[in-house]
Amino acid sequence: MATKTSRFRALHAPGQLLVLLNAWDAVSARMAEAAGGAAVATSSAAVAWAHGVADGERLPFDRLLASARDILRAVRVPVSVDLERGYATSAEGVADAVCRLAEAGVAGVNLEDGAEPPEALVSKLLAARGALQRAGLDLFLNARTDVLLRGAPYSAATLDEVVRRARRYVDAGCDGVFVPGLAAAEGLSRVAAEVQAPLNVWASPALPPVEQLRALGVRRVSVGPRLALTALSAARQDAEQLLAGRWTPPPFHDAPLTYAELNAWFA
Repeated sequence: MATKTSRFRALHAPGQLLVLLNAWDAVSARMAEAAGGAAVATSSAAVAWAHGVADGERLPFDRLLASARDILRAVRVPVSVDLERGYATSAEGVADAVCRLAEAGVAGVNLEDGAEPPEALVSKLLAARGALQRAGLDLFLNARTDVLLRGAPYSAATLDEVVRRARRYVDAGCDGVFVPGLAAAEGLSRVAAEVQAPLNVWASPALPPVEQLRALGVRRVSVGPRLALTALSAARQDAEQLLAGRWTPPPFHDAPLTYAELNAWFA
């Protein structure tokens, strides 16, 4: 029988386009599954906010792991966890965190380079892949490069750096490459063609339509904290209505979720 990691890896096969919904707790993950998500990921920002802290590895790893376990109990689809820069100061510490998530049943993780030189993520990926192999564990390692999030102008030179880093991360053992901020068709096509790993991008209004993304070679689209922001925006709107003495809820959706439906998810 296929493992969740092998199922997750198959969702990145050529010709596939995985829209990966990002959750922050058990009920949001179950909602994403019920909506038709073939897999569920976490948003580091949304998970942090749900625990009352800011984004950026301020959440203790044990609480992140406990949150992942809650999500794993709530859904049957593969789960990927945003591990940011690895929740450790050393490559060995990152490898330990990755293995603990794999042992819990997580199918994939994201590791990002942030503002660090590429050598830092290369060492983390090498350590993580080696530790997984020694432990007999399998995990989809998704390497994120933040080149386009650091204020660099979009240019051929910037894309050169994206490709250079992505290739190094693939050589170090990652299974996929995540380039948030990449949305132009020519850039998507170039990175997909020049990097021998599934390309993951962020959902944004600037992205081409789904069929064009598939034709350009994109394999995965992540939504980040969007669902959390949508949910909290709707809740704030309703809260303001209630505080103003207006008892009829605002029209969020044609088919709002009901108490009975949500309760049945966990009965």
